Amino acid sequence: MQDELNDYYHYLLVERGLSDNTLQSYRRDLKGYSTYLSSQLQVNQWANVERTHVLQYLYHLNDQKKSAATIARSLSSIRAFHQFIVREYGVKKDASLHIETPKKERKLPKVLSSQEVDTLLSINGSDPLSIRNRAMLEVLYATGLRVSELTSLKVTDLHLTMGFVRCFGKGSKERIIPLGDLAKEAVEAYLAQSRDTLVRKKSTDALFVNHHGRPLSRQGFWKILKGISKQLGINKEITPHTLRHSFATHLLENGADLRSVQEMLGHADISTTQIYTHVSKARLKDIYKSYHPRA
Repeated sequence: MQDELNDYYHYLLVERGLSDNTLQSYRRDLKGYSTYLSSQLQVNQWANVERTHVLQYLYHLNDQKKSAATIARSLSSIRAFHQFIVREYGVKKDASLHIETPKKERKLPKVLSSQEVDTLLSINGSDPLSIRNRAMLEVLYATGLRVSELTSLKVTDLHLTMGFVRCFGKGSKERIIPLGDLAKEAVEAYLAQSRDTLVRKKSTDALFVNHHGRPLSRQGFWKILKGISKQLGINKEITPHTLRHSFATHLLENGADLRSVQEMLGHADISTTQIYTHVSKARLKDIYKSYHPRA
């Protein structure tokens, strides 16, 4: 069974161009699935997998108190794999067909207010790391990039004269995102005053580097953000995705159309972007209750 899985991972990497993080998610989901089939159900060939086997595995995940979102993601990975082996290996039946996806609880993303964003971006200091941190946060809020997209940026992805940045999102899909004046100024200051000092004599085309002059990692950025939040006395929990959520919500609150926000975020399906309209409505209700005399 492992040969088919290895072929599938190669297909995801080479033909679909999925990121390492997405590929690792598929590996985790399918490793748990295949292990359960072979060890618990004694199924050792994909051609022998039945619909009941898939259902038993999903019940097993539920018994382990996995969330609906986790089970839905696992089922999505299982479906995609079964479609692959039907197509590529001539397996006669798709065992995952017509299995209903568990309904996920749609949690509204946590966002910052405009004042909280201003506080977060009020980083003082003329040292190279402070200048870099200010530039990173300005870019993240100005563009709504995922943290993996931010840390993957190259110097050549910047087009400061035209005022935009190019990034490659999920599935290596390219998108062009406008860069606001404040973010542009922060990046120009970083390039002029900070980056060369951090890079020293190393050779790297990464835009944002750590204090060793090497490309900044996702984990490294996470630590920096937590440190800045603590330093500025921000008690609300802030993750890299909080700024992405805030970017989308603030655009919609100020009149941006949903399709434009979808394109800037790199969402394949507009239903994913629509969650931010619910956030805007929820905040309007809070404002109404706070300020209307008869609320």
